Amino acid sequence: MQSSLENHFLIAMPSLQDPYFKQSVTYICEHNEEGAMGLVINHPVNVTVGELLDKIDIENNKMSEASKRHVFAGGPVHTDRGFVLHTPKYGYSSSQELSSEIMITTSKDVLASLTYDDSPSEFIITLGYAGWEQGQLERELSENSWLVIKADPAIIFNTPVEQRWQKAVEMLGFDVSKLATIAGHA
Repeated sequence: MQSSLENHFLIAMPSLQDPYFKQSVTYICEHNEEGAMGLVINHPVNVTVGELLDKIDIENNKMSEASKRHVFAGGPVHTDRGFVLHTPKYGYSSSQELSSEIMITTSKDVLASLTYDDSPSEFIITLGYAGWEQGQLERELSENSWLVIKADPAIIFNTPVEQRWQKAVEMLGFDVSKLATIAGHA
């Protein structure tokens, strides 16, 4: 197996037309011999953070900027489950540090803080995740479905959603439109 792609972006090739992943940027949270799990960070859904919190009976500050942010479709698996990618803030009951700049939390206590002053400085919420079974991601990489680059927290937290795919592509340093869609194996 190749080295782990944790804390990397999977950038969808222009030829990838699956509606869940077309022009997607997926942040890989976990990748090992059993498979991989990631969150699509650039496909907003028509629900704001405040609306989501209301739906699950979590008190929130409607006046905060955070309550007006969009929630994202993180992938096709467990779309009823929420995942919060955020800048480091400790004390939640179910957090995992993914890098020195990114944590993931799946417990409700993080949701209760998001529209108040004690929230992480930056965050996004996704509903669902993208999952790959053993060997599946490696197969998709060999088929040229994805480009891979080390994750940049600025793209997740500080780049307008409609620019995230393009900014991730620009990090690669070449014009993605000139790439061939056929995989070659020497």
